[in-house]
Amino acid sequence: MATQHLSDQGVLRARTRRKVLWRVLPFLMVCYFISYVDRSNISFAGPNGMNQSLGLTATTFGLASGIFFIGYILLEIPSNLALHRFGARKWIARILISWGLIASLTAFVQDPTQLYVLRFLLGVAEAGFTPGILLYLTYWFVQKDRAQAFALFLIGIPLSSVIGAPLATALIQWGHNVFFDLEGWRFMILMTGLPAVVLGIMCFFYLTDRPSQAKWLTDEERNLLIHDLAAEEGTYVHHKLRAVLLNRKVWLLGLGYLGLLFGMYSISFFLPTIIKGFEQTFGTTYSVFEIGMLTAIPYGFGAVFTILWSMHSRRTNEIAGHAAISAMLGATGVLVAVWASSPLVTLIGISIAAMGLCSGIPLYFGLPTKFLSGVGAAAGLALINMIGNAGGFGGPFIFGWLRDLTGTTSAGMYVIAGFFVLAAVVALRTKRWTTPVKAAEQPHSHTVG
Repeated sequence: MATQHLSDQGVLRARTRRKVLWRVLPFLMVCYFISYVDRSNISFAGPNGMNQSLGLTATTFGLASGIFFIGYILLEIPSNLALHRFGARKWIARILISWGLIASLTAFVQDPTQLYVLRFLLGVAEAGFTPGILLYLTYWFVQKDRAQAFALFLIGIPLSSVIGAPLATALIQWGHNVFFDLEGWRFMILMTGLPAVVLGIMCFFYLTDRPSQAKWLTDEERNLLIHDLAAEEGTYVHHKLRAVLLNRKVWLLGLGYLGLLFGMYSISFFLPTIIKGFEQTFGTTYSVFEIGMLTAIPYGFGAVFTILWSMHSRRTNEIAGHAAISAMLGATGVLVAVWASSPLVTLIGISIAAMGLCSGIPLYFGLPTKFLSGVGAAAGLALINMIGNAGGFGGPFIFGWLRDLTGTTSAGMYVIAGFFVLAAVVALRTKRWTTPVKAAEQPHSHTVG
């Protein structure tokens, strides 16, 4: 009878997990897809009219790309704590609507200063979105399922290029003078900013804050999910907020995540420029739309590999080693691209790099939830994302500066490879960490305060 009961629970648990996946993840994936398009759309605008209109060099373009992360970093932790306090539905809706309005206004900038200001404000508006969603997913998935849930959410990164790159370049190429005599790049920025406002309004009516409020689950499904999450919650030591912010493990993970984001944003913001540079390097010629299609190729491989690699991680119940392999795959791809002697080999190298960085990011976020929960997880995820996004500012700026300084992208690519290796070393270091025992077994454990 006991065996039959466990079997019935297993079937119920699988059904509940499947329902939660289909209810929560598709909407959040679309939101993240739009957020990543809005923060990276200037990568397509830059070489297709914006740099010329505003008088941007590679260095100042890198600054405009990266200054987003200054505003993002400043409000990262307060925003995540606000989400934990006020609920995901209201807070995520606020983020979506405010960033959508600011992203749309960017279409009307007239000089570099206005661009810097609006990119900074875009970061302020979007602050806390990614770690907030990752925290929200910990309310719905147990530890074993989180890396895969994170991967499905963060698949928006490669999808934003697979779908967003051709879309953005098509809007640039065919949107010239369609609306208020806007240049193609301005039309594209406006059209990619408005969907966030619509999604923010939808968020009020669609998201459910906690499993206890999920009317779309049956009583059996809801009770089992609440029980499983509560049982796992008892295995965590609850830290005071200050202790989390000073936790050496959290800062180390942030450093490793910085290594991934340094490379990811350097590549994503400059990849259309790199491909356009094939004209000079290899004597090829591409239209604006063709550049968008070529930009999508590496991220198509990245999207597929991310799903498969996260499934393998879940099946083996191992995260750190998988994250390290992803980071080294990124470094390998970058070096292949640097040493390439043709457009095809360069794209192969960048595709390998995209597979590594896209698959490594969700795995990295699976590491801190092994020892943090509640407000501790809210602050820890936000701090890791905050430290990592310093690479989002430094990567494009340093890459652009090195390109202006040397006249080539090779120096910047070597720096990216070095940061990927750093991320791999940090991930391997976490293999020594043990999962905390129950708080009741910890004589000096603390509650959240």
